[in-house]
Amino acid sequence: MSQLFRKKSVDALIAASHEQGRQLNRSLGAWSLIALGIGAVIGSGIFTLVGTAAAGEVRSFESFLHVPLLDLITQGGDSSFTFGRPGAGPGVALSFLLTAIACGFAALCYAEMASAIPVAGSAYTYTYATLGELTAWMIGWNLILEYAVSNMAVAVGFSAYFNDILQALFGFHLPRQLSEPIFAGGELTGAWFNLPAFLILMLLTWILVHGIKESARTNNIMVLVKVGAILIFIFGAFRAVNTANWTPFLPNGMSGVLTGAAIVFFTYIGFDSVSTAAEECRNPKRDLPIGILGTLIVCSVLYVGVALVLTGIARWDTLGNAAPVAGALKALGMENVRKWVGAGAIVGMISSLMVFQFGQARVWFAMSRDGLLPKVFSRVHPRFQTPHISTWIAGFVVGIPAGVWDIGTFADLSSIGTLAAFIVVGAGVLILRRTDPDRPRPFRVPFGPVIPVLSILSCLILMTALPTEAWVRFVVWSVLGLAIYFAYGRKRSALAR
Repeated sequence: MSQLFRKKSVDALIAASHEQGRQLNRSLGAWSLIALGIGAVIGSGIFTLVGTAAAGEVRSFESFLHVPLLDLITQGGDSSFTFGRPGAGPGVALSFLLTAIACGFAALCYAEMASAIPVAGSAYTYTYATLGELTAWMIGWNLILEYAVSNMAVAVGFSAYFNDILQALFGFHLPRQLSEPIFAGGELTGAWFNLPAFLILMLLTWILVHGIKESARTNNIMVLVKVGAILIFIFGAFRAVNTANWTPFLPNGMSGVLTGAAIVFFTYIGFDSVSTAAEECRNPKRDLPIGILGTLIVCSVLYVGVALVLTGIARWDTLGNAAPVAGALKALGMENVRKWVGAGAIVGMISSLMVFQFGQARVWFAMSRDGLLPKVFSRVHPRFQTPHISTWIAGFVVGIPAGVWDIGTFADLSSIGTLAAFIVVGAGVLILRRTDPDRPRPFRVPFGPVIPVLSILSCLILMTALPTEAWVRFVVWSVLGLAIYFAYGRKRSALAR
């Protein structure tokens, strides 16, 4: 047991980041980190999930697997009842605020850990220093799942938007054989391969390999475009707001607000990716907390603004479709604003893809440097100073499945892995304060242990709102991770040697 939970000291983690031949280029400042975080957090979800959270979902399930764990506990697992995710209505703005608060607790914990341990790897690295090797492996394993599954889903969505833009601008589109996944809903679609999804991931991989400065500059431009599109929607559609649509503000009470918070949590995933850039910051102890907290504040303001305007220009119970923002604008005849929203959606997808691919490669890099993955993943390009091999492999690992499967239904699976990471980071703050109280912490979570404990509890509550199916898949993925650890990592880790 002592071997399974052996810890790597903070000093050893920091020393490894200066190892010759495995050093990354430190060129990012606070603003680049905020842009990196916004690039990850704000994707197409701001134009889609806000409608689902407002309108809710009601359907009858044949299997308990699709029932949220909380309902399964309270209703005894009766698979015949009609399960509904009640809509938050106009109160979806409160759903975004509640989720921002829950994520804010986690963000404060990330900020303290990032300032104390300015090393690549995010929650994986923090867990290695506080909870030991086996727990760190499982968190790293689930971070890989978070980034990979999220990007597969976004890449499939990008392909559909890309075809629509080709049709609108040039009057043609790619044949469905080359623009749709081979499998959808467990059935063959007749398509050969989703080529746009694969090619956009390969293009972004190429950019990421060629340097962090180039990648950050590209992401900064895309972030400006999509934030501009969001502001155009907020201020352009505000004049059409009918305050009668905000009544009743909470049609399903706080139950709808809480369920809406669980639905929109997926839109907040990504602010933790800022911490994966720790070894590429010029001043990580100062800039990482600014980047993490700045990302959450900016994104929360934009989300609440979109939620209030959307539920003001359309009745909340009409928004339960795949494109609620575009549909509401079309009904109002606001075609120019609608075009900007479309541009913001597709640029948002591309920037999210880039940042998640960036974060995934850094987690692989950190795990490889610790010996838990093959050393090839931690090789750094002699010219570009990027983990080029892990970046290319991550590109193919995500790109090929995105061309084959439609895995948009895996959003809940990505959320549960992220919540698990948030929980261990909160626990890590408490543990490191006890085991290494004299460690310099340029940023400290306020109010002692209160905030870390609230972070853990709020994440546990959100996890109970996820479907049981997500829990089953989470357990299966974890068992697979354990098998790989015992077969490879346990004997080959740096601590074991």
